[in-house]
Amino acid sequence: GWNADGKGPNIWDTFSHQGGGRVHKDQTGDIACNSYALWEEDLKCIKQLGLTHYRFSLSWARLLPEGTTNRVNQKGVDYYNGIINDLLDNNVTPMVTLFHFDLPQALEDQSGWRSEKIVDIFDEYAKFCFKMFGDRVKLWLTINEPYVVAKYGYENGLCAPGVKEPGIAAYQVAHNLIKAHARAWHSYNTLFRKEQKGLVSLALNSDWAQPLDPDSKKDQEATERYWAFTLGWFANPIFIDGDYPAVMKSQICTMSEKQGFPSSRIPEFTDEEKRIIQGTADFFSLNYYTVRKVKFTQSPCITPSFNGDQEAEGIMDSSWPTAGVSWLAVVPWGLGKLLKYIKDTYNNPIIYITENGFAQKDPASLEDTQRWEYYKETLLEVLKAVHQDEVKVQGYFAWSLLDNFEWMFGYSVRFGLFHVDFENPALPRTPYKSAIEYAKVIANNGFKK
Repeated sequence: GWNADGKGPNIWDTFSHQGGGRVHKDQTGDIACNSYALWEEDLKCIKQLGLTHYRFSLSWARLLPEGTTNRVNQKGVDYYNGIINDLLDNNVTPMVTLFHFDLPQALEDQSGWRSEKIVDIFDEYAKFCFKMFGDRVKLWLTINEPYVVAKYGYENGLCAPGVKEPGIAAYQVAHNLIKAHARAWHSYNTLFRKEQKGLVSLALNSDWAQPLDPDSKKDQEATERYWAFTLGWFANPIFIDGDYPAVMKSQICTMSEKQGFPSSRIPEFTDEEKRIIQGTADFFSLNYYTVRKVKFTQSPCITPSFNGDQEAEGIMDSSWPTAGVSWLAVVPWGLGKLLKYIKDTYNNPIIYITENGFAQKDPASLEDTQRWEYYKETLLEVLKAVHQDEVKVQGYFAWSLLDNFEWMFGYSVRFGLFHVDFENPALPRTPYKSAIEYAKVIANNGFKK
């Protein structure tokens, strides 16, 4: 439904329509699993699993085709009201993401996340959603994976909008994402919380990381930088002190100086902004997939770049199996370590694991026995974190309900618990073995002994 019923174009529509190999086989998300027309089928899948919670994202351009409240698309509002009401009628709690990579194209045409104007515009959009849906939605995520938005959208251009401004744009974008999130959180806190009694956070992706050579001081320091430039970039300002990690700031400042910049390439928050940003999350939302071993890589320091600033490279251990896509090394114990790290580093927050999953290559077998083993091992790590490390994990969301359009990988990787036949115009959904086994875990609220 990319252009159905008054939806405006977004940056992923534009990016995938431009072709040129940006997406696998120049595939697009125009139809994908067509949840816009087939929501009733999705609901059957949700009921078949027995889910207690379901996370979905609002399409900003479906609600506000030009990105602002100047023009509201009522059919978009009706569509999401239908989803929310159906979930609640079936005793499923919705968790709703406001922004999941798909900025309205009209806003990108005005510099999008690179412009500070976006902070006010996002706040207006957030308030609109809280007003429309917040009487029923009690779990909100403002932004999904700001790290991916900034680095892959504006540093290396591998994701929409495909901007390549190394060492500059990603930092500016991240700065505005953090300020936009904080503004929206305060709007909820001031205007809606008392009546609606919901919770607001943002979804942060993070691997577990550890030094390649545990005895190497350079690898240890590189690992500290790796953490600072990934999870710390967003979690430090929001969960600790309103500012970027010190090691990240000093590293970029040093590199900027060597490159002849008059000031650091990473923008600074004012004291007032730090006060506004600090503490703007009601829980910790974590998207976890994999582990990296980190080694020091010396930057030539000639031209600015994120990787050059970081001077740390994450590599995979050859002994780790991969699941469906080259970057996804399967390392369940990494999640246990990461949960403990978040507990210790970010003041023991309530944690929702808002994404975790394993892919299969296309074509995928419905008998995905190996994949279910990965899920089982991972869920046992979560169980250990809760019981042994006393981490306050409140929920776990598998990525994803359905096989879908996986960004630049198109339809070449399948993360769904339900198989979607993209060759068949009816797009039938069929459960993988994983779905059947996962439903048993949900029914028993755990593994049967």
